[in-house]
This record gives sequence, C-alpha cells and structure tokens, in this order.
Amino acid sequence: MKVELTRLDKDFNFQIANEDGLTVGTDGSPDIGGHNLGMRPMQLVLAAVASCSSIDIVLLLRKQRQDLQDIRVSVEAQRVDTEPRVFTDIHLHYRLYGALDEKKAERACRLSMEKLCSVSLMLKAGGVNITWSYEVSAAE
Repeated sequence: MKVELTRLDKDFNFQIANEDGLTVGTDGSPDIGGHNLGMRPMQLVLAAVASCSSIDIVLLLRKQRQDLQDIRVSVEAQRVDTEPRVFTDIHLHYRLYGALDEKKAERACRLSMEKLCSVSLMLKAGGVNITWSYEVSAAE
C-alpha cells in the first residue's frame, strides 16, 4: 500500500493520491493558516474508522442475506487539550436502514468493532476508548 502527498499551495493544502490515482484533499485549520479546502487529518481518521467498519457491516449483512438499504454513521470524538492533541474517546453511531433482523444487525456491528475493523483495532491498541451504538429503521 502506498500514497503520495502533493502540496497544492504555500500553506497546508495537500492532495493525497493512492496507487489507483484516487485522491483526497486535506488542509490545516484556519487557526494555523489553513483555508478550509479539505478535511483535516484528524477528521480523516474519524472518516477512516467509519468507512472501515461500514465496509465490514455491509459485507457481514450481505453474507447473512440481509436487505440493507442504507447505512449512515455519525462519529464524535474527544481529544486531549495538550500537544499532541490525540483522541481519547471515539463514539460511532450506526443507523442501518432496511428490513433487517435486529440480532444480525447488532452482531455485524459488534464483529466489526471488536474483531474486524483494522482502523478501530489500531486506534484501540493506541489507547483510544472506542464505543458504538446502532439503530435499525425501515428503508427511507
């Protein structure tokens, strides 16, 4: 796995490309001279844990022949006030839509967060407290 970062301006606006040519933009906070032209790196960490675990959940529910129509995840995190400003706590709330078996939905979320999601497991190994909750609703 490899990514390449390119600086786009004289400040903190960067573009990161993967081996397939897909890109994501990042920028620093306006507090340090950034221009809000991309997500901040710590926001990308939260996006990574949400997307990694969502991939697990979608795959697990597919294997169980569950009709998942949509998944949405809200992520909230707390950081320490001293440098480096690392995360202490992250909470993910999964909203699963479709005619789903409640037990299978809960199991998919649990398996992802406890055994499968490499991003959350890496963060936990670094001392971050990660919690999660879920809800199942009919398809919108």
